[in-house]
Amino acid sequence: MSLVKLSIKGISYSQTQNGAYALILNEVDGERKLPIVIGAFEAQSIAIALEKEIKPPRPLTHDLFKNFAERFDIVVKQVIIHKLVDGVFYSSIICERDKIEEIIDARTSDAIALALRFNAPIFTYKNILDKAGIYLKTNPSDVDKDSQEIDDVLSNPETFGRTEESNQSGATYSKHTLQELNELLDQAVSQEDYEKAAKIRDEISKR
Repeated sequence: MSLVKLSIKGISYSQTQNGAYALILNEVDGERKLPIVIGAFEAQSIAIALEKEIKPPRPLTHDLFKNFAERFDIVVKQVIIHKLVDGVFYSSIICERDKIEEIIDARTSDAIALALRFNAPIFTYKNILDKAGIYLKTNPSDVDKDSQEIDDVLSNPETFGRTEESNQSGATYSKHTLQELNELLDQAVSQEDYEKAAKIRDEISKR
């Protein structure tokens, strides 16, 4: 079976599953998207790895794993989403130490969080993408109910944890000066409130 390389499109709060997030993967050489529902902790870890400007004061679990692996000369070479059963994705982490390759089973969210930290490529098999991959529809009235729900999740995948409520609360940051925003960003990071930090960073980027 042929492998298909994927890139990360972004993370969106899931409108269909309370407390869950949708991780959106792009087909690198195509137009299909692969949406994967993940938990809040994993979403936060992936979002922090994507947000290069946010540095946690203490290592998160996936950062600790990376530090541990590097101390023992273990390198994550690639991640493969190799199975889809009843809507659940299964992944493998391909590691290497002393030129010996090992395959470790992992949850897809954990595997991707580590792939980001090791700058390792992410792959899936073509048959999985054929089964679960979707195209964004230009006319929602032409798709069935399930596809419409997925399109809702994909409607704003670029920002971690952004909902209509958080957008409204985030508007208050427009009243702050750039210096105040930077101070608030440092405070949010020190308090490990990374969702708030991401919103402040968005406002700083607008300036």
